[in-house]
Amino acid sequence: MVGEQTRLINRIKAILARFGIRSFRLSLRNGADRLIAIRIAEGTPLPDNTRAELHRLLERLDLLRAQIRTIEGDRLRRLAAAPAAPEGPHAMVRLIARVIGVGVETADMLVHEILSCGLRDRRAVARYARLTGSPDESGQRRRERGLARAGSARVRHGRIQLAWRFLLFQKDSALARWFQARMADGRKATRKTMIVALARKLMIALWRLVTTGEAPQGVSLRAA
Repeated sequence: MVGEQTRLINRIKAILARFGIRSFRLSLRNGADRLIAIRIAEGTPLPDNTRAELHRLLERLDLLRAQIRTIEGDRLRRLAAAPAAPEGPHAMVRLIARVIGVGVETADMLVHEILSCGLRDRRAVARYARLTGSPDESGQRRRERGLARAGSARVRHGRIQLAWRFLLFQKDSALARWFQARMADGRKATRKTMIVALARKLMIALWRLVTTGEAPQGVSLRAA
């Protein structure tokens, strides 16, 4: 649903950009009503067909946002109503959500998709998150075919996003310093490779946090 919301926003912006309109704020309410007042460069209103299409897209966007708010509200109510047990999925969600830069939605997804599955070690965690290589070996020949496709695609996608967010909110952590030290050359190819490596390390660190209580070095936590 969040992905569909992003696609709708990008489509609306692309339609408006064709007419030179870049200041339309989709975060404001009554967006459909404000379309009437929009003028293109020639000072004329938007074409009728374009305005009708934008109305339909905005209606779908409002519906998606309402559904997302409902899901998020239900999740928060479940967490509030759950018993404060020291173990279990709800305790894991609360613990991970204490890490600054990790929201309740991300914590809930990670716990139910991977961290509560009872994986045996850090290698199993990385494999399940699609964050390991897939070597091709034949006799003396060995080559890498990129990241493995086995495991949860949802976890891998969310983990890459969280890795970038982690760098923004946890700049003084050991993991962030490790990433910055290896980005000294500034090459884009290195940046892409290292963010996947950081995502793998961060996943393992969060797994250790919920299984052993060991917090990643230098990571700032919210108050319990």
